[in-house]
Amino acid sequence: MPTKLFIPPVLGNAMLDQPDKEVFNSSDPDEVCSKVGQAFKPHRFTPVQHSAQTCSRLHQFSMGEVSMHRLKYGGRADVDPECLEDFYLIQMPMDGSAEILCGEKQVITHRQKGVILSPNQQLKMRYEDCDQLMLRIDRQELEQICSRHLGHRLRQPLEFAPEFDWQRSSSWLHTLEYLTQLQRNSPESLNQRLISHQLVELVINTLLTQQPSNYSTELNAPQARLAPRHVRRVEEYIEAHAEETLSPARLAEIAGVSVRTLHAGFKDFRQMSPMEFLRSVRMQRVHNALMQQENMHSVTETAMQWGFSHMGRFSQEYQRIFGEKPSETRRRAQT
Repeated sequence: MPTKLFIPPVLGNAMLDQPDKEVFNSSDPDEVCSKVGQAFKPHRFTPVQHSAQTCSRLHQFSMGEVSMHRLKYGGRADVDPECLEDFYLIQMPMDGSAEILCGEKQVITHRQKGVILSPNQQLKMRYEDCDQLMLRIDRQELEQICSRHLGHRLRQPLEFAPEFDWQRSSSWLHTLEYLTQLQRNSPESLNQRLISHQLVELVINTLLTQQPSNYSTELNAPQARLAPRHVRRVEEYIEAHAEETLSPARLAEIAGVSVRTLHAGFKDFRQMSPMEFLRSVRMQRVHNALMQQENMHSVTETAMQWGFSHMGRFSQEYQRIFGEKPSETRRRAQT
């Protein structure tokens, strides 16, 4: 017998009956595009079926690194945000439907199925009178919490399976219900950093455990052993001195062990060598630099500042990790 799907009433009404949570209610396509762009990111918005009586609306509230939204697109509309870049977005339709193209995968969302959009995916969306709950989760915060659970830096961007059967997860529904009840009955608590931080971790931990991702196998594995002190010491040193000339011998000297022991420790506990860890840190520093609008250096200059001299190999590895070419990252930052 199929599972009966049930949306707690509070999820449908919590924000709609609170005027202070309304961002807009408009039939003006330019206003809709502008206000949604401010809440998420600038994008192309094209009404396909639209009239003066076709209204869209947005309600929202924030808990810091996580925000909850209730967005309705009236009529049919195309939305093209390209990549989300800095955040993950969970869409859970309450009514209507949407056709979401995530990279090469197409997901049809409706009341029984939502979608999780990861930052590096190329996206295109078509909404059909779609009224949906949405969670926006800061990418850095989610990846940091995932890294803490894993016990090491992410070797590639965290990416979730896009199809999301959100109503079939009681843990997820209870989490959403708790957030909306708290916001309705005690909104001042969301401004208290200790409470909001716990709520952010609750959302992220629930998501990591309930939705498959490219790290699910590792996250669900038995608790990993704590890395030995010499491994952690070298990791901390690399994070603080990644711009220096570092060799295996120098890192072993810092750790107080032999090169062989240090290499074995990293392979055993981090599944990479110390120099591979150094390279991953430097690659992240290049990415951070290219994301800065005020950075006037070229891609080649930025890469060489962080020790990458072979541009072909650098570009291939960068694209594998971040899902786009370094020149594309820089171009987006400059626009």
